[in-house]
Amino acid sequence: MSIHGTFYWNELMTRDPEAAKAFYAETLGWTYEAMPMEGGGSYTVAMIEGRPAAGIFEMSAPEFEGLPEHWFSYIAVDDVDARVEKLKAAGGTVLKPPFDVPQVGRIAVVMDVRGAAVGLMTPVAMD
Repeated sequence: MSIHGTFYWNELMTRDPEAAKAFYAETLGWTYEAMPMEGGGSYTVAMIEGRPAAGIFEMSAPEFEGLPEHWFSYIAVDDVDARVEKLKAAGGTVLKPPFDVPQVGRIAVVMDVRGAAVGLMTPVAMD
């Protein structure tokens, strides 16, 4: 169950998903399931004991050039669109406006007033 205002999901942003999968399988015991993405390709869901643990996203698009590999977090919110408006009013920046991910939820990528990036997500379970 997701609770508004709490961290909900983490994903590894990497240029080499296969190497990352091998590393975390060896060190944490993760197994993986592929989730098809709109527009092609797939997103990797890391599993532990049959439960989702994290995601692995390949940073192959030009927009990721110069960005180091990193872990990225998402905070569960009750209404992404409304929270993005509050963020803008408070001086935050929208990096990627709200968009829907089928069977996952509605997501936006934002920056706070100090420049820290984070994802906001209204998971399907909160709808």
